[in-house]
Amino acid sequence: MFIYSVKASSIKFFGICFLSVALLVALIILVPAYEPVGAEALGSVSFDKIKTNEDRVNFLSQFGWEVDETPLESEKVTIPSEFDAVFVEYNKMQKSQGLDLSKYKRKDVMRYTYEVENYPEYEGRVLANLLVYKNRVIGGDICSASADGFVQTFEGK
Repeated sequence: MFIYSVKASSIKFFGICFLSVALLVALIILVPAYEPVGAEALGSVSFDKIKTNEDRVNFLSQFGWEVDETPLESEKVTIPSEFDAVFVEYNKMQKSQGLDLSKYKRKDVMRYTYEVENYPEYEGRVLANLLVYKNRVIGGDICSASADGFVQTFEGK
């Protein structure tokens, strides 16, 4: 059996610590700020500070949607821990609008459903769904209420 011991001098140890901190600071300064995919298309849309019903209605109005101010439904739902094929496709749509539900797996979120009153060239009932977690919109869609209808992003007018 062989035993090796390594003894580093204090100057080398503190030198390595200093270089590590300097490298970390340089990376923080030089790496550009993270912008979600699709953020440039959304412009100045705010997904934060969604605390009240009025905030949710105003959020939808940022995209040009007029909704009945009384939600049809407000329900606690859990984002699944494993996404099936349908949820994978739904999350792709969320990513296209700068959101990502995979960060919220196994989290309980609130889903608010509103009736859209100004959807163009469609006779059926159109709904707006918002997924809210800790006062932030983390997902949602505009969809038709019929089984053979459509699902689209907030801005997909």
